[in-house]
Amino acid sequence: MKKEKTAKGAVLITGAAGGMGNAAAKLLAGEGHPVYGVDLREPEDLSGMTFFRADLTDPGYVKSVFEKIEAENVRIECIVHAAGIYELDSVIELDEDAWRRVYDINLNAVWRVNRIFFPLLSDGGRIIIITSELAPLDPLPFTGIYAASKAALDKYADVLRAELSLLGHPVTVLRPGAVDTGLLDVSVKKLERFCSETENFSVSADRFRRIVDRVEARKVPPGKVADAVLGVMRKKRPPAVKNINRNPLLLLLNALPAGMRRAVIRKILKKR
Repeated sequence: MKKEKTAKGAVLITGAAGGMGNAAAKLLAGEGHPVYGVDLREPEDLSGMTFFRADLTDPGYVKSVFEKIEAENVRIECIVHAAGIYELDSVIELDEDAWRRVYDINLNAVWRVNRIFFPLLSDGGRIIIITSELAPLDPLPFTGIYAASKAALDKYADVLRAELSLLGHPVTVLRPGAVDTGLLDVSVKKLERFCSETENFSVSADRFRRIVDRVEARKVPPGKVADAVLGVMRKKRPPAVKNINRNPLLLLLNALPAGMRRAVIRKILKKR
């Protein structure tokens, strides 16, 4: 007699239109998981996914998606947080709306989705939060708002993990380095804008760009992160943290004493 396949649990993925979120949605759908994707813009390919267009910074939108999924009597095996934005600017020049938006998307939206969707999480259901390799490192100049929001997200995940472990729900943080998504293109454009418009800093755009190029040279495809998501979902006891494609130059720089690190950064970035 042919053995019947066990039905796979449903997965909720934020940022499902972006590189990492979309790759995860396709992979998990291919593995037989019902996938519910949420994003501000619609993905080019919706195959294998039930998609909801929603602004994660708006509680009303998130609650509406929750109610639609709840009406289908769905239990969620895993919530995957892949939504995020990148900002490059000085923390003394960045305007208030931009500052607020980075935190609203990179941190507050994760808290909001978890709070609202927690009642739908199945027994032993888990949460995967994608932060950044920068999260545990000391921030670099002009990446501060992004790094700070991801570091805060890392700490939020620590608290969430401690609390949900009491209820039997694992929480895993994925910390990818450079990934071949639209964020890298955005970073280059923001870098060029910042170097040309900054009023307070004499920054070498060429040298700054060479640093970015060195980081991007080690980028991995979004599927690498999707594979990590699937690997975490398959583990009975998933890791608290999984690093992906860490940049050795960033690690080396971070290992230097603070004063020496600042001297190196000044040497690289400041115009003479």
